[in-house]
Amino acid sequence: MSAFGRSETADDLLAALLDGMDAALCALDADGVITHWNREAERILGWTAGEAVGRRGFAGWAARAADAEEVQRRLMSALDAPGRQVHEFALVTKGGGRVLVRTQSAGVRGAGGRPAGVYCAFSEVHAQMDLERSVALSEALMEDAPWGVVLVDVDLRPAVVNAHAARAFGTGRTVLLGRPLGELITQGVEELEGAFHHVLAEGAPPAPVELWVSLRTAEGARRRCWRCGFVRLASPLAEEPVPLGVGWIFQDVTEARQAELDAAQLRFRANQLHRAERAAAECEDPIEGAVVRLEFALAGFADHALLDLVDTGAVVDRPEGEARAEVARKEPERLVRGPCAPAGPGGPALPAPGAIPVCYNDGHPALHALDRVGSVRSSAPPGVAADWAHSRQWPAGTAHALCAVLRNRGRTLGVATFLRGPARAAFERPDAAYAEDVAARVAADLALAMALRHRG
Repeated sequence: MSAFGRSETADDLLAALLDGMDAALCALDADGVITHWNREAERILGWTAGEAVGRRGFAGWAARAADAEEVQRRLMSALDAPGRQVHEFALVTKGGGRVLVRTQSAGVRGAGGRPAGVYCAFSEVHAQMDLERSVALSEALMEDAPWGVVLVDVDLRPAVVNAHAARAFGTGRTVLLGRPLGELITQGVEELEGAFHHVLAEGAPPAPVELWVSLRTAEGARRRCWRCGFVRLASPLAEEPVPLGVGWIFQDVTEARQAELDAAQLRFRANQLHRAERAAAECEDPIEGAVVRLEFALAGFADHALLDLVDTGAVVDRPEGEARAEVARKEPERLVRGPCAPAGPGGPALPAPGAIPVCYNDGHPALHALDRVGSVRSSAPPGVAADWAHSRQWPAGTAHALCAVLRNRGRTLGVATFLRGPARAAFERPDAAYAEDVAARVAADLALAMALRHRG
């Protein structure tokens, strides 16, 4: 006998293994006599091992007389059948109650391969159904869920990814596994990893969280808004909760949120136009009113605005089509610098307004806008923003420009140019529509100023 004593014998080891199982288990020999009965079986039915072992079948104690023969027959049928058999029985507890159990039984072979008995593992049906529901839910979430589901380990790397999440990332499921999120997300990864840390440390947030992220794709960065929910995963087998990671569930709400942002922006810009209209109406000098409109237009839209006006003696009617192009070739328009916004020390470092024409090179966006009588958007190529702005006589740091033509009563009066720095996004089509609204109002002020000057 070893130093570990009798606990190492086969019988004691088997008894320890059986009693440590989470499932109820009993065994019957070839004659149907119960040979093993573990603690989980005792917990479910109330009968102890001493009361169960040695009995022949369940008749008279763990099954009703009307059911005992059928229970015995179905259990012992596993003696000669291949594989496992699953049955449901109504057994009787020691207290006289009835419990519906689901059993898995299989035959046991002895020496020479002869049938030696049957083992039967069983559990309460509702507990088994709860387990099966949990497994089915996990599989459904991983395969068929209309949301992205990602299980993130404690190192904040995806361990399990469902098909919807893989499509949201624009890659395959296996490609995501084990990769740092920073390789997949260019912007927003800090906020996402911060949420994971919070869940691991303190638990899930009380409400879903919306995060804007930029995904790294073959076509470039793709901006998305995800509505995210988080749950902390802990092992159910440990005595104390041991974090296994975070369950992350998300849904793409980009279109809805972008529509809300666009609507809010439209309301704000309409309000700014209304406020500018009222403020400009109080200005005695129409030129001052034009500057006020530019000041109001800058809020949330651009960093600087400037006016380049067609020389007073060169204001022409611009016909359409070939006639317009012919006029442009014969009478090139000269632009002079007009007012700028913001005015004062915070304004752009540009040539002072006056009658000296600005020396724009061919292809300048302002000249292009004049030629096509429409808005022109332009952005600096990466790495050359300083030279790009300087060559166009715009303030240092300019990275994006939008030129809108000043038109009034069929005449071109000049160009309004709105400028953004590199921290802002490039101008888009809705921005051009807003700039054209502002330019139309500014052009009306300039036309009024010209009319008053000629009348005087």
